[in-house]
Amino acid sequence: MPSLSSAGVSARRFGALVALALLAACGRDGFLTAPGSRNELLAPAPPPHYPIIFVHGYNASSATWLTMVSRFKIDGYTDAELVNWSYDYRLSNATTAVKLKAKVDSVLAATGAHHVDIITHSMGSLSARYMMKNLLFPGDRRVDAVVTLGGTNHGTVTAFGCTPVSCSEMRPYSSFTTTLNSIDETWGTPRYGTWWTPCDEVIFPQTSAKLSGAINTQTACIKHSQLHENFTIYTQVRDFVKQTPYGL
Repeated sequence: MPSLSSAGVSARRFGALVALALLAACGRDGFLTAPGSRNELLAPAPPPHYPIIFVHGYNASSATWLTMVSRFKIDGYTDAELVNWSYDYRLSNATTAVKLKAKVDSVLAATGAHHVDIITHSMGSLSARYMMKNLLFPGDRRVDAVVTLGGTNHGTVTAFGCTPVSCSEMRPYSSFTTTLNSIDETWGTPRYGTWWTPCDEVIFPQTSAKLSGAINTQTACIKHSQLHENFTIYTQVRDFVKQTPYGL
């Protein structure tokens, strides 16, 4: 028959085990930790807007977007939500697309966002669209919207005046644009929006900037470089990307 002292030890051990179990349970969003703190340590909270990655065109740089970025900031976007990206425009647009995908993934990881928007000018449309068609799985939703301003979506005859491989890809009926536009011009899940000007002196024919399946907006008679400077176009693009159909 167990002694009274050994029974007391057993009772105390049992009580200690119960106390440890209660503490472990309470440690999950209980009075010992702030609500949600465990999850907040794993990843940052999603930002108020989808981050925007800006992609310039041929013979250009991130300076292309200084006006538009400043306007987004006035409208409440933060520096972390506005990624003014630059790349070597002489490389193949397929190579640039690989780099763009890496940038998309790094922005998502850094901000905690689940989706990004991509705004492109001129040749920048090709790398963004190539990424969507060739580098992401069907149904991938990390890109919410793709905007092209004066995009070389179906090529331009002015590209016969330059020699880098990226230029040859911009020529009408090049193998690059022909393959890119085959089957579906607006590949994947993103919303696509194009803005094109009937007075574009760089994209010719001017209607080659349009995409089947996109929301195509004809602007006033302005020049190619004014597409990223014009305030009316900015407000239309801003309203297009802020629809956030998936929620944050």
